[in-house]
Amino acid sequence: MKLCEAARVIRSKNAGPFLLTFDVFFATSELFDRAYEKQRFNAESAARAFNVQPGEILGFKYFRFANAVKFSMRRNIASGGPADSDVYGAQQHAPLLDLEAF
Repeated sequence: MKLCEAARVIRSKNAGPFLLTFDVFFATSELFDRAYEKQRFNAESAARAFNVQPGEILGFKYFRFANAVKFSMRRNIASGGPADSDVYGAQQHAPLLDLEAF
């Protein structure tokens, strides 16, 4: 099952001018549990989706109380800098949509 099918929310936003943070909220606790057990959605799969090294994915964690995953990564271009096409970082989550959730 794709992440976009298992999650009710997949979003990105700025975490300051130099970092992006990503939130994935699974639609049900059962879907969260399956993803947590299988661990197919992890820092390595996120790194592949964004074409970065796994060490560039910061703080990848599952949060059972929220049925969610959260992680961050550095922005290639500072928010509001020259050539920045997404000042709020709200469009950067798209590479996650087709990842396998479990």
